[in-house]
Amino acid sequence: MRTNSSDSEVRALAKHIRMSAHKARRVVNQIRGRSYEQALMILEFMPYRACYPILQLISSAATNASQILGLSKANLFVGEARVDEGASLKRFQPRAQGRAYPIHKPTCHITIVVKGKSV
Repeated sequence: MRTNSSDSEVRALAKHIRMSAHKARRVVNQIRGRSYEQALMILEFMPYRACYPILQLISSAATNASQILGLSKANLFVGEARVDEGASLKRFQPRAQGRAYPIHKPTCHITIVVKGKSV
């Protein structure tokens, strides 16, 4: 978590989330630029597995903004939301006749920046 008091923004970062970046991006694209309450409502009712870690992350960022900067949660909006690819876990699956088949389990890093509305 990083704060920038001149812009009144709070950054929250979750690393090594065990899902592909592509699947997390389709959820993050829906909440980018929305208000905090609207983003929570969208995340609660979307049917994807990626919603839960993103919901936790945006809640954490909003709580940090209210605790550290003294901003009201009603005046927050999602300023920046980014999903980057993380390291892949490389595993092997046994196959027929003693062969090994490589399995790549992707991870991603999710960054949420919550900003206060200048009223």
